Amino acid sequence: MSDAANPKPSPPITADGPAAAGHASVTPRRSMTRQVIGETLTHWGARLGLVWVVALVFMAVFAPLIANSQPIAVRVDGRWSSPMLVHLGALDVTLLVTFFAAAVLVMLRRIAARWRWLALLGVVVVTGVIAGLTVSVPQPVVHAQWRVAQAEGRAERVVFAPIPYSPNDRVRDRVRDQSIDAADLKDVGPWWAGHPHNHWLGQDPLRQDVASRMIHAARIALGVGFIATGIAMTLGILIGAPMGYFAGAVDLIGMRLVEVFEFIPGLFLLLIFAAFFPGDYPEIIPGLKIQRIYLIMGIIGLTGWAGYARFVRAEFLKIRKQDYVQAAKACGLPLRSVLFKHMLPNGLAPVLVSASFGVASAILAEATLSFLGLGLNEDPSWGKLLDQAVKSGTFIWWIAIFPGAAIFLTVFAYNLIGEALRDAIDPHTQR
Repeated sequence: MSDAANPKPSPPITADGPAAAGHASVTPRRSMTRQVIGETLTHWGARLGLVWVVALVFMAVFAPLIANSQPIAVRVDGRWSSPMLVHLGALDVTLLVTFFAAAVLVMLRRIAARWRWLALLGVVVVTGVIAGLTVSVPQPVVHAQWRVAQAEGRAERVVFAPIPYSPNDRVRDRVRDQSIDAADLKDVGPWWAGHPHNHWLGQDPLRQDVASRMIHAARIALGVGFIATGIAMTLGILIGAPMGYFAGAVDLIGMRLVEVFEFIPGLFLLLIFAAFFPGDYPEIIPGLKIQRIYLIMGIIGLTGWAGYARFVRAEFLKIRKQDYVQAAKACGLPLRSVLFKHMLPNGLAPVLVSASFGVASAILAEATLSFLGLGLNEDPSWGKLLDQAVKSGTFIWWIAIFPGAAIFLTVFAYNLIGEALRDAIDPHTQR
């Protein structure tokens, strides 16, 4: 019989073409998220910036283990105890639990990414509420208690952190008053510059360890950057999505609202707020005191959402007529599903790029406020250290250089990540 009567089976079609007969399975394509992440990490600038941000996150989470006047472990009368654990605050517990929960969720790759994010958010909320209601730091805090006990021999063994000073531990080598004058500054510089003490980066005019304050100040910088940007991005998405989807009157009213908020000077609003509500726990409403740092985050977020709304609106105006959107509407899917499940993932790329620059802007705003003396009073801040460097009657170079370098490197790192992310998302840069 002829070959036409008995046709030979065609070779299987694979990712490498029909000729690759030995490979019957098609290689799965990577998701859009993984493609963008992989393309972003090909840039050396993004890698360096990510390394710096990861280092800051590590210092912020494990700050009590890195710089603390309370020992990690103490042995007295044959019994071991941990004063550091006793003095952990609600924020310390929340950050540590969140970090380990995030590490576990990263390893559980079988769970969808959105469920892992929701689980992490639930861990943060539940842990924060429980820690806030149950965790209390013993008062008053005596920072020099265990240093004195070790010197007097009352403690058999004391294991201190690498930096044995808390950020508010005012160690005065010569006890005279609450501060030191310009003549005493020669004795509080970094130890590697020949000064007679063991402070790595020196001390400030209140004899507080600069390295400890810088490490704990990373919490303020990252917290302001991420939370303020998160608030702004959430508001921008919630307002910009309906504007781009419905257009017409909704878009007209929304754009007028965006224009109003774009003309609100965020920094001047922060200055006015700080002038009218002094203190770390201002009483905004009679009987209601809120920590100032959270109010700063809220003001930055509430005044910075307009740019994100513009980006989301423009993307939704472009993709609302796409076939997959029309198909979703024809299938009778609810509006929230069409907007946030089908359209938002395809229009979120420019928002993420803008968010990386927004984090840097929020960090600069908080540092500026603290440098002007209107930020936090007790909690350490990089801007507050810069303010101390020029208010002591003379310029203190070690208090200015290290916090200034930290601010520069952090802002620069976020800018590098944002540039790389923009190149990875922009199709015109692909070859």
